[in-house]
Amino acid sequence: MFIHSVYFWFQPDAPPAAVAATRQDCHDLLAQIPTVRQLWTGRPANTPRDVVDNSYTLGLTVAFDDAAGHDVYQVHALHLEFIARNKQHWQRVQVYDYQ
Repeated sequence: MFIHSVYFWFQPDAPPAAVAATRQDCHDLLAQIPTVRQLWTGRPANTPRDVVDNSYTLGLTVAFDDAAGHDVYQVHALHLEFIARNKQHWQRVQVYDYQ
């Protein structure tokens, strides 16, 4: 299994609708890519521990069978559409991949 976790920090002036649209696009676009096995999105849980970073706006985790599935996802037209539709609202994006 290959896990792709993405954390989005939105621009300070991004409207709440932009966050909702990005989250919806995760499910409507990214989840439709054939190599995606599971996909989850969420807001920070605001767990008050020193080792927890709650500063991001939206989290995305995608599970693939393997690294090859992830590689297909990265260049897939729906992934590129997702980025084009939403990136203007992002201030920072951080990715953590593991297998």
